[in-house]
Amino acid sequence: MFNIETLRSKSVTELAKILKDLGVKVARNSTDNDKIFAVLDFQASNPKVAKDYFNTTESNAEPEEKPAAAEKVVKAAPKKPAPKKPARPKAATEIPTEAEPAKTEKATEEKEVIAEAIVKEPAKGAVEERTSNNASRQKRKRVNPATTSEQQPQEKEETLTNTDSQAAATAPTQAREDRPKRPEQQAQNPNQKGQNHPQQNGGNPQNRNQNNNQNQNSNQNNPNQNQNPNQNQNRNSERQEEVESKKEFNFDGMVSIEGVLEILPDNYGFLRSSDFSYISSPDDVYVSTAQIRNFGLKTGDTVRGIVRLPKEGEKYFSLLKPTEVNGRDLAFIKDRVAFEYLTPLFPEEKFNLSGDNSTMSTRIVDLFAPIGKGQRAMIVAQPKTGKTMLLKDIANSIAANHPEVYMMVLLIDERPEEVTDMERSVNAEVIASTFDEAADKHVKVANLVLAKAQRMVECGHDVVILLDSITRLARAYNTVTPASGKVLSGGVDANALHKPKRFFGAARKIENGGSLTIIATALIDTGSKMDEVIFEEFKGTGNMELQLDRKIANRRIYPAIDLVSSSTRRDDLLLDEVTSQRMWIFRKYLSEMNPIEAMEFVNKNIRGTLNNEEFLMSMNR
Repeated sequence: MFNIETLRSKSVTELAKILKDLGVKVARNSTDNDKIFAVLDFQASNPKVAKDYFNTTESNAEPEEKPAAAEKVVKAAPKKPAPKKPARPKAATEIPTEAEPAKTEKATEEKEVIAEAIVKEPAKGAVEERTSNNASRQKRKRVNPATTSEQQPQEKEETLTNTDSQAAATAPTQAREDRPKRPEQQAQNPNQKGQNHPQQNGGNPQNRNQNNNQNQNSNQNNPNQNQNPNQNQNRNSERQEEVESKKEFNFDGMVSIEGVLEILPDNYGFLRSSDFSYISSPDDVYVSTAQIRNFGLKTGDTVRGIVRLPKEGEKYFSLLKPTEVNGRDLAFIKDRVAFEYLTPLFPEEKFNLSGDNSTMSTRIVDLFAPIGKGQRAMIVAQPKTGKTMLLKDIANSIAANHPEVYMMVLLIDERPEEVTDMERSVNAEVIASTFDEAADKHVKVANLVLAKAQRMVECGHDVVILLDSITRLARAYNTVTPASGKVLSGGVDANALHKPKRFFGAARKIENGGSLTIIATALIDTGSKMDEVIFEEFKGTGNMELQLDRKIANRRIYPAIDLVSSSTRRDDLLLDEVTSQRMWIFRKYLSEMNPIEAMEFVNKNIRGTLNNEEFLMSMNR
């Protein structure tokens, strides 16, 4: 049977021939080890076929070598004819006879060294038998006639070399043969080998017996030797299994993640998860300084990429490579223009709030205070006037009629049950910081949401932020901002309203680009002087204002909108010419009524129509 050592001793062509004869298919670019293991695998699965092939190839190979050796002996004999001088032949005949013992002694010593290397701990009886056999050999060889002395040294040298090479070649192969064979088969092997070497034995029965004894000794000693290759094979297989087991659990390059980048003062960053409202969490992914610099990333970028597992001593996952940023490829991100340098315009494209999933509230808002892409809208409301419900209706209408818009609902200092209701009823991303959280968290969440919206607008997207409420956000900024020494009425710091104004003022329509729409609610008549000051600061900054009246809400008329006070700047850019003319006449008619009468009139007439166009047509009658 084939062994690893015998197969490694063979050349590439011999391995290819073995594979071809056995019918084993391997890849063209496979290495020698791959071919060797392929042969061994075939041998393990088909032992009978491999054994027959091995016996046929080895039996054919040995007789071919022996005639070649015999031909060398025959050819070598005539090359040395006896010289003409009579004295030289005697010396020539005498020299080999004297050299014979030395050569035989060297050969026997080499055989003993090989036998000692093969068997580490031989039996004492076997050693004594070898020494006695060697001594008897030397005596018998000296008695040989002088006529054959010229041919005997050459034959003995060649037989010794052949036996040594055969012993070295058959020793590893017998490791495979002796393991599955029975003792009866082992007993037959020496006789077969003795019959296959007629020229080596020289026709002497004594030499045959010596060969049989040597073969028996080698066969007896081989089983002890055969344990080493098997152990090496087991160790190699165990190592391969360990390597394969390590490769099986390598998840690098398989896990992808998406998050919003927050760059810390040390110039490295983390990808924050929206599930935790963009605050630090165990799901954060570390982003190195080199990646931020090479890819031109900024705070607020929505990064999607491949992550790797944390190594020993690391706490967070690490970003291997970003695949896309803000829905764009990496080449586009490097050449983008900063948000501060984009050109703002008046809104020109109106949100359709009276289409699918519309309510009475959204239809009235769409007529009297239309909202466009890039609008800076403010809903001014007293407590318990339904501002949160109105905000929810607007969000659902935008989500149903404008799926291309990315919408975020930012709830600051709100009640937890309202946060849950908003998450379940609105098809948008809800980011919340409830009233039981610290002011630092309110500010951090608001800043990250604004940065995310700005980065998306830089990439050409339309973004809508619904903020509830900007008054409480300004309160949080007032708490966090360090004291400047100048305090306005109501306890508002002079520098506290700068960042809320920057948040609300970020809404704009970008020329040849995206848009950022912010619809914020502001509280009035809460009994707090601070809320009045905050509202007065934001009163003239918006380009759309929707007033809610507590008196209308007390009469259970919803939406409780003060139609006369609510309007949009440059609404002629949003409405078509026919609709704007009809609304001009309709507003002139409603101006003579008080807010309660006007809302009751509109609410009564709009219920009997399917859409706003039909409502305006009915008003002309």
